[in-house]
Amino acid sequence: MSRPLAVLRPEPGATATVERILAAGHHALRLPLFHVEQRAWPPAAAADHDALVLTSANAVRHAGPQLAGLRALPVWAVGDATAAAATAAGLTVVATGTTGAAALLDRAWASGIRRALWLGGESLRLDGHPAVTRILAVYASAPTAPDAQAVRHLSGSVVLVHSPRAARALRLLLDAYGIPPSELRLAAISSAAAEAAGPGWGAIEVAAVPTDPVLVAAAIRLAD
Repeated sequence: MSRPLAVLRPEPGATATVERILAAGHHALRLPLFHVEQRAWPPAAAADHDALVLTSANAVRHAGPQLAGLRALPVWAVGDATAAAATAAGLTVVATGTTGAAALLDRAWASGIRRALWLGGESLRLDGHPAVTRILAVYASAPTAPDAQAVRHLSGSVVLVHSPRAARALRLLLDAYGIPPSELRLAAISSAAAEAAGPGWGAIEVAAVPTDPVLVAAAIRLAD
C-alpha cells in the first residue's frame, strides 16, 4: 500500500502541491508549519538598481503596491512559479533559474548585473554576493500551531520539505511528540533542506531540481 504524502508548506503553495499529488493518484495530508504574512518594507527606487531578483512567488504576492514602482527593472526569478507570478504582476522576466538563488545570481553577475535589488522573506539569507546591493524582506513565514492528531498521522508518511527552515521545524515537531524520524520518509527540495532535517529517517530523497513538481515526483517514488 502506498504511503500518504504530507505537505508542510503554507498556502497558496500547499494547494498546488496537494493538487499535483492527487493528480498522480496519491493521498495527501495537509500539515502547514507556517503561514505567510505581509511585511512593511522601506521605499526602493528603481533608478538605484539594475535588476530585481525574486526567489519566491510569495515576494510578488505580498510586496504590495510598491512593486509597481519597480516595473522598469528586469526580473531574475528562481523557478517557473515565481516567474509566472512576476509576469502576471506586470514585471518583465529576463531569466528564470532552476538550481537555486546562488546559481541565478552567478548568472546575473556574469551578464553584468551589479546593483540588483532582492525582494524575499524575512528568513532570506545569502550574504556578500556582488550582484546584489540591497535585500528587502516583504513577507514572513510565521510558525503555526499544528493540530496534535494531525502530527501523529505523520507516522508512516512521506513528508515533503520545501526549505531548510521547514526541515528544522519538522524535526523539532517530531521530537516534541516523540515520533521517531525512522517512521517517516523524507523528500527534500535541496541538499540543504535534507541536511537541516538531521539523520535517522526511514529513507531520504533529494529533488534533482529544486522545484515543486520534481519534489512531488521524488516523494511519490518514496511512497511506492
